[in-house]
Amino acid sequence: MTDAYVMLNCELGAEEAIIEQLKELEQVVDVFETIGTHDMMVKLQAENFEKIREIVSWNIQKLKNVRATSTLIKKDN
Repeated sequence: MTDAYVMLNCELGAEEAIIEQLKELEQVVDVFETIGTHDMMVKLQAENFEKIREIVSWNIQKLKNVRATSTLIKKDN
């Protein structure tokens, strides 16, 4: 399994709706609002790097009111 963390910026007031949509994705392990440079953080678990990239590109970035994402993928030792 591959773990990844996606930091999101979204339109003001859209946080709750986006969180609910994210929770519907099978690969989302956790999602919560943050204070700072990003509005929320999402923890993903998927089979491999390609699946993480697919989820971020085709599911998360295309959600209405998501302005930007930044993804960190956990390095396996």
